[in-house]
Parts: sequence; C-alpha cells; structure tokens
Amino acid sequence: MAYFDAASAAPLHPVARQALLAALDDGWADPARLYREGRKARLLLDAAREAAAEAVGCRADELVFTPSGTRAVHTGVAGALAGRRRVGRHLIVSAVEHSSVLHSAEAFEAEGGSVTQVPVHRTGAVSPSGYAAALRTDTALAVLQSANHEVGTAQPVAEVAEVCRAAGVPLLVDAAQSLGWGPVEGGWSLLAASAHKWGGPSGVGLLVVRKGVRFAAQGPADERESGRAPGFENIPAVVAAVASLRAVRAEAAQESVRLRELTERIRARVPRLVPDVEVVGGPEHRLPGTVTFSCLYVDGETLLHELDREGFAVSSGSSCTSSTLTPSHVLKAMGVLSEGNVRVSLPLGTAEEDVERFLAVLPGVVAGVRDKLGAPAAAAPAAAEPAALVVDALGKRCPIPVIELAKVFPGVPVGGTVRVLSDDEAARLDIPAWCEMRGQEYVGEEPADRGTAYLVRRLG
Repeated sequence: MAYFDAASAAPLHPVARQALLAALDDGWADPARLYREGRKARLLLDAAREAAAEAVGCRADELVFTPSGTRAVHTGVAGALAGRRRVGRHLIVSAVEHSSVLHSAEAFEAEGGSVTQVPVHRTGAVSPSGYAAALRTDTALAVLQSANHEVGTAQPVAEVAEVCRAAGVPLLVDAAQSLGWGPVEGGWSLLAASAHKWGGPSGVGLLVVRKGVRFAAQGPADERESGRAPGFENIPAVVAAVASLRAVRAEAAQESVRLRELTERIRARVPRLVPDVEVVGGPEHRLPGTVTFSCLYVDGETLLHELDREGFAVSSGSSCTSSTLTPSHVLKAMGVLSEGNVRVSLPLGTAEEDVERFLAVLPGVVAGVRDKLGAPAAAAPAAAEPAALVVDALGKRCPIPVIELAKVFPGVPVGGTVRVLSDDEAARLDIPAWCEMRGQEYVGEEPADRGTAYLVRRLG
C-alpha cells in the first residue's frame, strides 16, 4: 500500500518508536514525586519540554503538552478569550480553519460572543488586509492556521501577526501541518500543534502561550502543565513525540525539496492525463508534500475506494464522501470544484516509483468511475436546433447534477440557458466550477419550488 494521507496522520517515525520503547521503562512514574523513579520521569519530561521549545522557538515555561492537537486548540482559544474578557467578546478566524478552531468559535458564539470569518482567495490563502478589516476595538483574539489541512496552502502568518500586534490583539496559530517542516515565523502569541502530523504518536499536542499574553485556563484547576492541561502526563508518548519532531526537522531541508518535486509532478501531469480536472490550492506557497485536485463527473467515495483497490491511500473533501452530503468547508470557502476531490499528502520517504504508479493508474480509475455514472466522455458540438432546457436533478447527489447538465448542454444554442434544479448543496460549488472549466457563463441562482435553480448560459 502506498500511503498518501500524511496530512491526516503521518506514519510513526522510527525514532519515535525507539524513543517510546525506551521511555516506557524510565518514564512510567509520577514526575511530581521526589523518589528516584519520579525524578527519572521528571528528567525525561523536562528534557522533552526543552527540546520541543527549541524546535518551536519559545521558552520552555511557555510550552505545555496536551492530550491532542484538538485539545491544544480548544484550550488555547478558550483561555485566551477568557483572559481578555475585559477587552471584548469578539473572535476572528479564517473561513478555512481546521474544524477544531471552528468548533471553538461555535461554542464561543453560543455563549454570547461574536465571530468574524475572514474570506480566502481561490487559492485558499487569506489576505492580511482581510484580518486588518476584521479587527475591532473589542477583538479579544485572532486565529490563523500556518498551512491549510486540506489543500496545503501556506498562510501569511508573519504579516497577519504584525497586523494583529499593531492592534494589540494576540494571534493564535494552528501549526499542526507545518511544524514538522520548521518553526512558524512572525510575532504570534499562541501556537497549537499535534504530534501525529509529523510522525509522533497520537495523543500528544503542544500548546504555547507567550509570556505577557493574558490567559485564563478554563475548567477545574490542576497543578500539572501550568494548569493548562490537567491529568497525568503520558511521558513515553511525549518523549517519542519530541524525538520524532527533532528527527523530521533534521530531514526537512532535504525532504522538502524532494517532495516538492514529486507534488509538482502530480500538479502538472494530472490535468494532462485526466480530462476535466481542477488542481486546487496555492501553486507556490504551500506545504512540500500536499497536492489536491477535483475531477468533474466523479463520485468521490467511489474514486477513493477504487484507488484503495489499486493500493493507494488518499483522502477527499468531496461531499460524495461525507455523511452530511455537503462539501468540505474549505473547498466551499475557496469556491472551487468539490466533486471527485482527492488530497494526496506524501509522507517522508515516499518513493518516486509510487508516485509514478499513481499517475499511471489514476486516468483509468477516473475513466472507470465516470463510465459507471454515465458521464460524457468529452464535450460534444452544439446542436443545430435551439432547445429550451430544464434539468431536474432534485434528489440526486454529486456528481449527478453536473453530469446531467453536461449531457444536455450540446442541445443548447449559443446564448441559450439551462436551468438546473438541485437540492444538493454541492451544486452551488460544482455548477459554477463546471462553467469556468468549460468557458460558459454561470448566470446565478434563483429560488425554486424545491431546492434551487442554477442558471447556465451557453457562450460558445
């Protein structure tokens, strides 16, 4: 199996495995106790904290270990908002943040706070001016990821941090996807990360709160981890997490060059090998090992299953693979094609031959899925006779509404319009994306008795 889903969880690094096994013998005791075994555990924990702080670029007493990256985000957001309660009850996040951030924002709103979501460009990147415009006198906290989890786009953290610093607002950075590649630049105030993203064991997160940042930990008080992560520390896992962080950092410079070349190969060749594909995410400012693309007329769940049969583990933000039948909030915010979405995220050490085999297999897999769905093989010439057309795709899920639009479109005269009736949320993204890829005009949407009518005009 070629594992291409490192953005979800990277394979356990060999150094992490070795450190974990060694720490199981010496790090099992309570590090708060003064007897020999407790002191041994404390030495391991302190050494891990010092090494993690060095990798992050902070002081050791600013960093605590949490039970997960999600817990680090929740604790960081809640603590910073509570610490600055007197300033106001306003939170700023980007529209493409990880779900842990958005869930924290939802909880804050439920408690009476207000939240502003900063929109992104089509590449998935925010603009520093967007954060500047969102800042208010009552803004307590701003949050921004260092790189997007789904499409790999790197965010202008340093510039946004400067905008926030000038306004006296702390910035929390979700560095889960990028910390393995290097420290986060800029004057951020808080940082959260997750060890299983860089090859450490699951169940270990990092939370950094810079000195001088007002912070009030929520929940019952606890004497461990500065009161910010209650409960007995999992010292063997912490030691393994930090050992793997140091190990991947030592390999990062060389591996980033190699993985960038491999992902650039995918970005360039997939659109040439597979018709009707949109590569999404920033073309330059992005993570080294992540590339995402969407395929017209493709059921995302079927595509992932077929690639799994061929020996490839990939993930998707397509609504076709979602239990809610809605596109990922990231693709929705970017306004890009969602159907048939595939995220390839290469772990360290990915073999070139595995990437070449993926590129060899993908065209046949996509063609097979399209054939099963009855998708058009290629754009057909326009019919000679005009036809007024309505496509009733009510009750049909992606990618069927777009497939049915494509089937009838050859019968539309130049200047003619098609009304696509759909109650699938993905159609709001996928029909405009189809128009852009086909060079046709997306007129807009209008209410219908059921669902929504999407209007498409033929330009040529």
